[in-house]
Amino acid sequence: MPEILETAMLVCFGLSWPISVVKNIRAKTARNMSLRFILLIIAGYVAGIFAKIITGGFSYVLAVYILNLAIVSLNVPVYFVNKNYDRAVSAAARRRIA
Repeated sequence: MPEILETAMLVCFGLSWPISVVKNIRAKTARNMSLRFILLIIAGYVAGIFAKIITGGFSYVLAVYILNLAIVSLNVPVYFVNKNYDRAVSAAARRRIA
């Protein structure tokens, strides 16, 4: 039963990450993104994966942790792409003003 509940928690969290990635891609800005937050979530998933490995918890729960880690990690390159968009927009605005 604990594995089922842990999986339910991971699935609930996991369903939100693809939505976040798509939202951030469409936004084309990093203003509402936090790289520290993304990295903290990644560290949490890595810790969960290592906990499963250390305790020998090789089950479907480990697969869900890895899937969530992969999806959350997609936000890292999106963050940097959006940062570049922000710089380009800012530079274009400065050129228009000058």
